Amino acid sequence: MMRTVASTGETRQPRIGATLREGERVTPLELFFDLVFVLALTQCTALMAHHPTWDGLAQGLLVLGVLWWTWVGYAWLTSVVDPEEGAVRLVIFGAIAALLLVSLCVPEAFDSLALAFALIYGVVRTAHIALFMLASPEDDALRHSVLGLAASTMVAVALLATASFFDGFAQGALWALALFLDMAGPYFFGSEGWKLVPGHFAERHGLIIIIALGESIVAIGVGAAGSLTLGIGAAAILGVALTAAMWWTYFDIVAIVAGRRLVEAEPGKVQNEMARDSYSFLHLPMIAGIVLVALGLKKTIGHFDEHLDVVLAFALLGGLALYLLGHVAFRYRHIKTINRQRLLLAIVLLILIPVGVELPALATLAIACLLIWAMIAYETRSYGEGRHRVRRAERAGA
Repeated sequence: MMRTVASTGETRQPRIGATLREGERVTPLELFFDLVFVLALTQCTALMAHHPTWDGLAQGLLVLGVLWWTWVGYAWLTSVVDPEEGAVRLVIFGAIAALLLVSLCVPEAFDSLALAFALIYGVVRTAHIALFMLASPEDDALRHSVLGLAASTMVAVALLATASFFDGFAQGALWALALFLDMAGPYFFGSEGWKLVPGHFAERHGLIIIIALGESIVAIGVGAAGSLTLGIGAAAILGVALTAAMWWTYFDIVAIVAGRRLVEAEPGKVQNEMARDSYSFLHLPMIAGIVLVALGLKKTIGHFDEHLDVVLAFALLGGLALYLLGHVAFRYRHIKTINRQRLLLAIVLLILIPVGVELPALATLAIACLLIWAMIAYETRSYGEGRHRVRRAERAGA
């Protein structure tokens, strides 16, 4: 049986009227919230596209990390509280509006809108903490964990606000410190008090992977800029093939097995730490890899016959490598074994970056597609009947 946060089996009404979550279905309001995160991802890609330098990539990834941790916080929240009941719905609407404003600040998050980004980001995180506090009046363990998270959040927001008065290396260092301390908070304040519905939690992260992959599709359209030639068409098809391969590597087997392991984990500390490590932390390199690939696709589609510079070659090939390394770490966290073929392919892709600089962008994209689909063919064959059993069992249980 799936565990729910309402251990008594009864719907419990906290004093403020928020209802603790009982079902596993991702609600329409959660999907609505995620639509704003689509804009955030698009803005991160745009920031890096407008500044295709190492500094621009670093800035885009720092912003992405901050926004990811915001999304993670609300994923944990809505695995405790029903977002569509009581006053929670209205607060979520407010958080959506604030997150939209944060996303609009992203292109200038290190320049003219740096302070605005930090302050509005603080509003988004404050709403998240407030809902957690209001939903846990009778749960001392959860409240203790939320108070710890509130402390790390306040430190992070203060550092981001301080960073707005600096530029260059000092500003980037303050951003990195803010992100590190915020994400490290759950380690400092323990994991026993958190709650989640494991099936819902795994599904929510699967959906955000799809949303991120959608950004790659959008990048193809933006890169084409309303034109269609033979070269652009070939690059677009290869771009879709690469995106489809990234979808396959996650959803064919990985998502199914990982979701089952989370559901079957011992409730409490063990399950919470598995969710924290494998989903909250290790999905970040996957999302970052997808965003980098989207940047590489955007530039490749529009300039398919030109050579990519080293930064953009890193975005395309290195981004795909980062995505695969996220998978390697994800598997190791669950079953303590290493997926050798994905690790090997990630290393090969990184080695090929200097080669990608010397080739037309279309050829570099074609090589990346060929390599990852060859790996998929090998894995599908090696999994054999075990893969079919896992997928049949998933369909039967759906």
